[in-house]
Amino acid sequence: MDLFIVYGLTIIALIIVLASQGYIKAAYSKYSKVKNKKNLTGKEAARLMLDKNDLKNVKIEEVEGYLSDHYDPKTKTVRLSTNNYHEASIAAVAVACHECGHAIQDKKGYLFLRIRHGLVPFVNLASKLGYIAILIGCLAQLIDLIWLGIIFELVILLFQIVTLPVEFNASSRALKKIKEYNILDEKEYKQGRTMLTAAALTYVASVASTLIEIVRLILMFTRRD
Repeated sequence: MDLFIVYGLTIIALIIVLASQGYIKAAYSKYSKVKNKKNLTGKEAARLMLDKNDLKNVKIEEVEGYLSDHYDPKTKTVRLSTNNYHEASIAAVAVACHECGHAIQDKKGYLFLRIRHGLVPFVNLASKLGYIAILIGCLAQLIDLIWLGIIFELVILLFQIVTLPVEFNASSRALKKIKEYNILDEKEYKQGRTMLTAAALTYVASVASTLIEIVRLILMFTRRD
């Protein structure tokens, strides 16, 4: 197989990742500067949404990092990055409500969320050993070890594919509740939806880039073979 195709796939994957990251950063930067009319911080919006969904047991904590927001199902905690925790921006409210969407999924036993949680130990192992196995396999000319590394990468791809419905569903739940509880007005709602759409596309980009990387590895291996 022509090396041009192999390296071309690498460049395409890199472009996809960089473009998606640039898009979410641009959207977040824009809407993090727009205050919502109710002056609700991310923490306040999250607390409102959680309480109205009978999730008073779910805690809200501040966490360091840029867009490091997440929901921890083990401790039943919504963690918001510093800006989203304290700021009363449209972006902060949208992100906070999205994370609360995961808490609602957890409460209702959303199937894809449960599958994703079950895959976490395997993904942690695969992310640590995948490329190590491929590298050692190439250096030692051990074909089975190379394929093992590729299988590890497939596990990561599976995890990312399962993550797609989890993230899209969380955003859908968030937007529904934002409108139901009148957290944002109509114009702000559309801006919040744009923000969450940009975030969701980063997960789509991750799937695409990982798929391309796996194809690249297979092409490199079959070429060597």
